[in-house]
Amino acid sequence: MKKSVKILWRVAFGILALLVLLVLLINFRIIGSMPSLEELENPRAALAAEVIADDGTILGKYYQVDRSSSDYNEISKNVINALIATEETRFYDNSGIDPKGTLAIPFYLLIGKKRGSSTITQQLALNLQTDNLGKTRSGNPIGRAFQKIQEWIIAVKLERNFTKQEILTLYLNTVAFGDNVYGIENGARTFFSKDAGHLSIEEAAILVGMLKGNTLYNPRRNPQNALQRRNTVISNMQEAGFITPAEAAAAKSKPIVLHYNKIDHNKGLAPYFREVLRDELKGWCKTHKKADGSEYNLYRDGLKIYTTINPRMQLYAEEAVAKHLAVLQKSLSAQNDVKTGSVWKKWPKYLDQYMKESDRYRAMKDDEADDSTIARAFNTPVRMKVFGWRSSTEPDLNEIDTTMTPLDSIKYMRAVLQAGFMAMDPESGEVKAWVGGPDFRYFKNDHVAKTRRQVGSTFKPFLYCFAIMNGMSPNTVLPNEPISINGWTPHNSEGSTGGTITMAGALAKSLNLVAAYLIKQIGAKPFADFAKNKVGFTSDIPAYPAIALGAVELSLYELMQGYTMFPARGINTKPIYITRIEDRNGNILETFAPVKREVISERESYTMVKMMEGVVAPGGTGARIRSRFNIQGEIAGKTGTTNDNTDGWFMGYTPKLLAGAWVGCENNFIHFSTTAIGQGANTGLPIWGYFMQKVYADPTLKISSNDHFPVPPNMSEDDIYMNYDSNVKPGAESENVGNGSADDYGSGDASDYATPGADSQEPAPAKPKEEHKENKDNKENKPKATMPAPAPKKGE
Repeated sequence: MKKSVKILWRVAFGILALLVLLVLLINFRIIGSMPSLEELENPRAALAAEVIADDGTILGKYYQVDRSSSDYNEISKNVINALIATEETRFYDNSGIDPKGTLAIPFYLLIGKKRGSSTITQQLALNLQTDNLGKTRSGNPIGRAFQKIQEWIIAVKLERNFTKQEILTLYLNTVAFGDNVYGIENGARTFFSKDAGHLSIEEAAILVGMLKGNTLYNPRRNPQNALQRRNTVISNMQEAGFITPAEAAAAKSKPIVLHYNKIDHNKGLAPYFREVLRDELKGWCKTHKKADGSEYNLYRDGLKIYTTINPRMQLYAEEAVAKHLAVLQKSLSAQNDVKTGSVWKKWPKYLDQYMKESDRYRAMKDDEADDSTIARAFNTPVRMKVFGWRSSTEPDLNEIDTTMTPLDSIKYMRAVLQAGFMAMDPESGEVKAWVGGPDFRYFKNDHVAKTRRQVGSTFKPFLYCFAIMNGMSPNTVLPNEPISINGWTPHNSEGSTGGTITMAGALAKSLNLVAAYLIKQIGAKPFADFAKNKVGFTSDIPAYPAIALGAVELSLYELMQGYTMFPARGINTKPIYITRIEDRNGNILETFAPVKREVISERESYTMVKMMEGVVAPGGTGARIRSRFNIQGEIAGKTGTTNDNTDGWFMGYTPKLLAGAWVGCENNFIHFSTTAIGQGANTGLPIWGYFMQKVYADPTLKISSNDHFPVPPNMSEDDIYMNYDSNVKPGAESENVGNGSADDYGSGDASDYATPGADSQEPAPAKPKEEHKENKDNKENKPKATMPAPAPKKGE
């Protein structure tokens, strides 16, 4: 044998030996980062956490990559056939590596063509490395060759440990379909709004066709390319014998029909709720461990979070908020001080602060622009997108292209009315609807749980309840006379003074002088102790007389919990919105039960229900619930309006449902100039009215105007009878006489709020709940309040 031939053989055997050694070193994980055998036996593709509504539908997801998982029998045969026909017709005949395809690569390279040799199992191996090790396909030839060897080894191991069906299923659960969508189930839901088991031939061909290039063949972005690719896949299915020529022709003749529904955290139902839930779940993951001792990962472990949110009620709530805010916003925007921007003249420091917090300002500072250049930029009109009410049912229409200065855009956006709305079952505590603001894309601050505002007269029912507990009766006659308590002299702002009225009538008309008389008789400290230690409010309840008029800052969420004791027969029930959390395999990790405790007796709670029914009766501050919205049946509630019409509230309940609404601006100095528009009966109450109209009209919800508050045993007609009569001397003429209702003016003026010797300070923007640290960095919440809540307004 010639010496050259010997050298050639030695080189060939040397290369082969090195290749075998390399394979062994990689296989035994001496070099590289091969998954362990245990990892291969239990592959864990990253799965998004799913937030599930009470009817089983998906409200949203938390993900780094948006992926869902399916079992083999949950995937349409059309998908399996399209995949085999297009990606690897010899899939069932190899053991993870296709020798024929691999050996053919050099010949294709010699004639200048590229040919993929990766089997479905090898592609799965790469996908698993991407998920478990964070690897992507290497662009370096040497690196790619090393990676290819790893894929071969993993592919062989996968074939040894899994059936062909399991490999196909795992592959389809890991592939990417573009738009950050992973997995066949999620691809089907996103592009066709159906599950993977019901995909037609042409729909399956679309999705499988995207595997060759999920951007190039994306039917949403490149419909013509997608159509051609789809028809190629259909032809492959025919050639492989999976479908007949007639079926292929019929499928090719159909146009691409998408029902695109990408789950976007900024869109969809209950975005504010999902964001609050996300923060809670992050904490849950830190305190709960998996079997291996590691923490759960909200974005990768495929958790399933079952919630109490009812999609139909949630939709009705969002529509109610949007419908009413769109109308209210016109009034506020037309108000002279808002329209001209003069409302900001007294608050230039806040405008300067918001400017410095903007991305534009920070970017210019990073570019070392001087202050004069920045000032010019903020006063120069530019094209931009802003929020504006165009539709209460199509949120995408509320993004408006316009031209204005960046400084004017700050003024504009800060004058957009905010709202919070929540509905719950008062006995079970289950939260059914949660709306934290007008549009989550633009306003991230949640006004249900994460913002405290002054509650005004919605706090008065607790005062009257405490009076009932201390021996008074709804029909006890009280004076509506001027009063002074240690220098504090509240007023009824509608002008009434003198005469007497029953407790039931005073609550219905929300008379401040009567509430002040009660706090003087009962004592501010005992009442504050009752609110904190009995009712259970965690916010500060200062023991000064003005708390009788609602000079207290609470979140809507906290106020809702306090109100549960009225319709729930004396039981205070903490709102609950998670029922259970499961892992990706359906194992229950934790269940959640309502926390209940008795606060008042059943008789006392029913007495308060009957008293609060007077609020929505003719002459009450919430009478328009009946006259304007024609809501029938047994309803009780309370309106609330704070100083200068800053905050408008309505808390209302039926025997089966408790709901509350708040309306106001982020900055307290931006508010309605007239009480006729800004009172709670005109801001918060209509949201409740629109919501309940749809709830009552939906028989699937099983909430009816025929429902009744259960009467406690041994209560006589005399116990239940409510006398709302009075001989109160009339004051200013009511603006709501046409509705047969009393005006809902508020809880006092600045002097009514302040305690003797307290310093007078400027009104401040909304104050977020401090325990939610994410709000401390939220621009929508700044600046923090520099004083307690603004003074309650008169006579609501």
